[in-house]
Amino acid sequence: MDNNQEKSNHISDLEQSSSGLYAQPAPPEEGVPSLEELQGALAAKTEEAGQMREKYLRLAAEFENYKKLAIRDQREHVRFANEQLVKELLPVIDNLERAIQSSKDKAGGDALTAGVELTLKQALEAFEKFDVRPIKSVGEPFNPVCHQAVVRVESHRLPENSVVEEFQRGYYLHDRVLRAAMVSVATSPAVQSEDDAVAGEPATE
Repeated sequence: MDNNQEKSNHISDLEQSSSGLYAQPAPPEEGVPSLEELQGALAAKTEEAGQMREKYLRLAAEFENYKKLAIRDQREHVRFANEQLVKELLPVIDNLERAIQSSKDKAGGDALTAGVELTLKQALEAFEKFDVRPIKSVGEPFNPVCHQAVVRVESHRLPENSVVEEFQRGYYLHDRVLRAAMVSVATSPAVQSEDDAVAGEPATE
């Protein structure tokens, strides 16, 4: 083989190699997703993941709220677990107070009165340990939340709508009304008769 023929063979090989470098990429095989399809699938999965994250955050917030409510309900149950027992004991306190008042109205009951008063004091001290407190009534403004009006009376001494007398003491258990106080409520005095009103006016010139 002469030199010219050998050179022509090398040039032919180089042309074939260079033509292979600039050849168009082969088309995707059938069944293999394209780049656009892969990008679309990635975007869909990203959106789905975002929705799942939002759902998780909502569920987590709802669970946290539920846990707080459950803890609060449990605390309330513990605080007021003695409510029914205290209600059952209130009539005993009422009877002790009536016994004291009755003995004061009679002569010769000093010893008995002292004994009942001591019993009542001990009972009220036991109530205080469980945050059972009497409701203030006489002289206080009437409050329908903690006062039960059984009668209205005229009063020159107290402002209108004030509690005049307490017939049965009311009690709180913590911040809840355990039993409303039975009271009488003041109303404005009746209008004086015309003669009394005139008699009471200063003389005019």
